[in-house]
Amino acid sequence: MRAARLIRMALLIQSSPGLTAASLARELEVSERTVIRDAQALQDAGIPVRSERGRVGGYFLAPGYRTRLTTLNPSEAETLFLSGLPSALRDLGLSAAADTARLKLTATLLPSLREAAQSSVRRFHLDAPAWFREPPTPDVLPELARAVWADRAVELSYARPGREGAAPAPVSRVVEPYGLVLKAGTWYVVARVPGGADRDGGWRTYRVDRVTALAPAPGRDEPFDRDPAFDLAAHWEERSAAFARTLLRTTVRVRLTARGLAALPAVVDGAAATDALASATAPDPAGLVTLDLPAESEEVACDQLARLGADAEVLAPAALRARFRERAAGLAALYGAAEADDQR
Repeated sequence: MRAARLIRMALLIQSSPGLTAASLARELEVSERTVIRDAQALQDAGIPVRSERGRVGGYFLAPGYRTRLTTLNPSEAETLFLSGLPSALRDLGLSAAADTARLKLTATLLPSLREAAQSSVRRFHLDAPAWFREPPTPDVLPELARAVWADRAVELSYARPGREGAAPAPVSRVVEPYGLVLKAGTWYVVARVPGGADRDGGWRTYRVDRVTALAPAPGRDEPFDRDPAFDLAAHWEERSAAFARTLLRTTVRVRLTARGLAALPAVVDGAAATDALASATAPDPAGLVTLDLPAESEEVACDQLARLGADAEVLAPAALRARFRERAAGLAALYGAAEADDQR
């Protein structure tokens, strides 16, 4: 455990000279005291780590020194070849570059590691799109990806969804594209509106297939200053969870059997399941639990809970309970009539 941490610490100092003890402690998830001890251990092992005090101080390797710790082991080589989604690279216009990079990497690997790297390709394939549909690749995606790589502001025209029955409302806006996200086969761009001072700090998320036009931002010839603290994965997780909860506009009280409780996360949204399970009562003498389920609407809740069959009983609202009563009566009539016909 400590050996792996020492290797990681040496590589961090080599790739980012000047990291402070506090920064290394955060990266390695240890205390600053442990960082100081580990630096001494690296020095004892012959790696010339030195620390400098002052405003521009931190940890450095001796000038010209590079560790020999960058050799991949078989597990690392296998994992590296899983790092890209083939369909995503193709959509971004990067498949040729990725193929060339893999060839170059394979050529530099030791012979004993080449088979390890290729074995992952034979065993694992990551398929992002959902079943039964092949979403089209937005025409602007490769150009937008180039803007993301180059930190170039762009002016995009976006077809904002209109109200039901209304045509989409077009919007044009200059944005700084920070990253692209592929979610269930749909591409999104996370961008910041320059000078944005609203409660979201100017951050916006757009579906790329709704971007109707893309052009360089007028008068923005230089790359924008990217916020070094921005974490695309953390931003997406936070915003997508918040968005999911905004859709949950009603609450359904439901009583579940143990089997229904176990199946609930498979039939409702993740955020809804988390909140519902947190509200669950202790099982009653019959083993039934009661909970409050957030839902997008009564219609959606009806479709979701119907999948649980007799393992779910809606207690409220009364209109939804009546809807299940009507559905149950209709099913009983249908199957009762069919059984009578079979017996004739």
